[in-house]
Amino acid sequence: MRRWMVVALMGVAGMACGVSAQTLRWAGQGDPQTLDPHSQNETLTNNVNSQVYERLTSRDAKLAIVPGLATEWKQTGPLTWRFKLRPGVKFHDGTPLTADDVVFSMQRAKEPTSQIAVYANPVGVPRRIDDLTVEFQLTAFDPIFLQHIDQLWIVSRKWCETHGVTRPLDFKNKEESFAATHANGTGPFMLVSRQAGIKTVLKRNPNWWGRFEGNVQEVVYTPIASDATRLAALVSGQVDLVNDPAPRDVARLRNTAGVKVVDGPENRLVFIGMDQARDKLLYGKAPGDRNPFKDARVRRALYQAIDIEALKIKLMSGQSVPTGGLTPSGDASFDDPALQTRLPYDVASARKLLADAGYADGFEVTLDCPNNRYINDEEICTALASMWAQLKVRVRVNAMPRALYFPKLEKLDSSLFLYGWGGNITDAEVILTPVFRTRGAKGVGDFNYGNFRNDKADALAAQSSVEQDAKKREQLIRGALAELREQVNVIPLHRQLIPWAARADVTPVHRADNFVELSWIRVGR
Repeated sequence: MRRWMVVALMGVAGMACGVSAQTLRWAGQGDPQTLDPHSQNETLTNNVNSQVYERLTSRDAKLAIVPGLATEWKQTGPLTWRFKLRPGVKFHDGTPLTADDVVFSMQRAKEPTSQIAVYANPVGVPRRIDDLTVEFQLTAFDPIFLQHIDQLWIVSRKWCETHGVTRPLDFKNKEESFAATHANGTGPFMLVSRQAGIKTVLKRNPNWWGRFEGNVQEVVYTPIASDATRLAALVSGQVDLVNDPAPRDVARLRNTAGVKVVDGPENRLVFIGMDQARDKLLYGKAPGDRNPFKDARVRRALYQAIDIEALKIKLMSGQSVPTGGLTPSGDASFDDPALQTRLPYDVASARKLLADAGYADGFEVTLDCPNNRYINDEEICTALASMWAQLKVRVRVNAMPRALYFPKLEKLDSSLFLYGWGGNITDAEVILTPVFRTRGAKGVGDFNYGNFRNDKADALAAQSSVEQDAKKREQLIRGALAELREQVNVIPLHRQLIPWAARADVTPVHRADNFVELSWIRVGR
């Protein structure tokens, strides 16, 4: 143990130098992709940006919607919402927040380079009533309007115009912009410096309108890719908080002096996606030069060859909840066993399905996988490759950092991939429209990286997005999810359980969206 600690700590030597008792040293396996709040829709990126930028609404510790930059709101008609802005709020550069900034931000969030458009499009067209009043005119009823609003960060129109960043950064095409490394929000923390892949430093905003529950004055976020090095840094006291410890290390951490573990579920579904549009594999080789994933029997075979309990016990160390559901939270599937139960693990049936589909001797394919995004992501892919080998499906695991992985998926440059989806919205809409709908208008099917088309599910999901009657909407959602399950358009694996590990004198508040809210954290006794 001591020898392992010495070797691992070589990667973080000097990290603790020059920090105060109210500096929080936070580490994770990945790094925020960009500081442009409208460019990417990825949890760590959103988490860091949410400390600098704010929305009209906010979330409490139980994820309930509470006032943010707006003090109040009301629905004045089925297609109209009005918000009153908080007076006296200023951006970090001293510019006052006005309705013009809100209107500009909503328009910016709808740009083609924005991954937040999936939330911005349904909220309609905003217009300024006066300096502190904004009205939204919807084109269709939105049953989760406030949930969508809560995903949209407010930026300064003046700052964006001054620095030539009136549209979001085009991350997938490796565009560079001022907004990628600079920030100007209204939030509790201000950006001090950003060194991509090295560290991001924030400091407390002394002019923030809100109330600090914690005492953190400065935050240093450091990406540490190695699980062992990240753990060693925490145990040695060079890091204060790690919100993604490896599951295999959690038991050890629970019995480590000076360290505590804070557990909680995460609203996130981890699943396998498959290219179901191309006529032949982009990365692989199959009999007849075909694309096996266009056949539902092949998709079902891969599903039934997964020993999900082995993944849970041996790989995830119990830190997962296996599911056959297709939503980040079971609540979104109405906790219905018919929508949650997995297909049975049955290798014999899987072999027969492949043989019936013309692949008795299997095929070759590359499985793309991130190696610093989800818990044990690369290890999951390696385990799946071994399980699918029983079907004579020869899988090459292609693992890479998230900064390379997500742009690759955005370009639909994959035949088979591991993916996850979740956040603070528990309604099924949050995954049906962006992930499971047919790719089309901006915001619809943007994250359908398998590019599949399920017309029946698509029609039901589209109706559920605008249905005003709650009971009718539930039936539409149930129908869409049932059809997606029947066609096995994606292969669900599990929902993550997220343990956070912290120094004993650090008090974080664990939320089900896995967001670290810096203004709530106390360092020291």
